[in-house]
Amino acid sequence: MDDLLQFGKEVLASQPFSKLVGAELTAFLPGHVELTVKITPDHKQQHGFVHGGVISYAADNALTFVGGSVLGPGVVTSEYKINYLRPATGSALIARATVVSSSKTQAVCRCDIYAASEDKEELCAVSQGTIARIGRDSGDNA
Repeated sequence: MDDLLQFGKEVLASQPFSKLVGAELTAFLPGHVELTVKITPDHKQQHGFVHGGVISYAADNALTFVGGSVLGPGVVTSEYKINYLRPATGSALIARATVVSSSKTQAVCRCDIYAASEDKEELCAVSQGTIARIGRDSGDNA
């Protein structure tokens, strides 16, 4: 397993909410991230679709991880928006994020969120956000 992916998995494991939803970092490269959430009954709303908050979580976290892949580990989400395209059903959510543009202090990133079943993936949401570096250097969170 590559060092960046292992580091990302350790960061994800340190996030209590990520553990609660069962998120897994499945790819972590400079400028590219894939975050997977296996869908459980607890992730659904009253109509049987994945709750928008779970989809939004996947987008936000994938955006922040991909921003951190180019800015360093001391990052937070500055802003993001999400467009829900269709109800999410299936066995997993897959959030794939890329960096659109970055500077020394921020990265604009895009994320496509898919609802996956055994034989297909359907795009269910798209998101874009700005990830900001915090602290004086990438390791300083003060």
